[in-house]
Amino acid sequence: MRWWDIDPVLELEKDLFPEDAWSRGMFWSELAHARGPEATRRYVVAVEGDRIVGYAGLVASGDLADIQTIAAARDHWGTGLGGRLLTELLRAATAFECAEVMLECRIDNVRAQKLYERYGFEAIGFRRGYYQPGNVDALVMRLTDPTTSVQGTEIHG
Repeated sequence: MRWWDIDPVLELEKDLFPEDAWSRGMFWSELAHARGPEATRRYVVAVEGDRIVGYAGLVASGDLADIQTIAAARDHWGTGLGGRLLTELLRAATAFECAEVMLECRIDNVRAQKLYERYGFEAIGFRRGYYQPGNVDALVMRLTDPTTSVQGTEIHG
């Protein structure tokens, strides 16, 4: 993801997460830490033709990575795009030499939870009222070895 991707990403963000969409400033801040030798973030976009149909981001801190966001356009649900984005983030976590990957998922987003479970994530707790302003709880999930979830997986453009 680059700065020129922010506007189309924001459109998708507002469609998919109307109550708790990220702001332009949040994406700018994340991208500011995604380049150079001191980079601690990895943000990617999925493009079909000239349209961004998905995006994902991760932050690394020491041996721990935290998935910040994964999103696929509604017309791409069920196509495997979410899995490809997740695989790319797990590869990034491995490149950052992270031993564990954490994430928060809306408690009512069962589809996403099933995706994460297929990749080896396990539920380890809850964060009450994590998603605001809707006051929706988050399920906290952890993957203890990101390298095992990406072995043998290929991504084709």
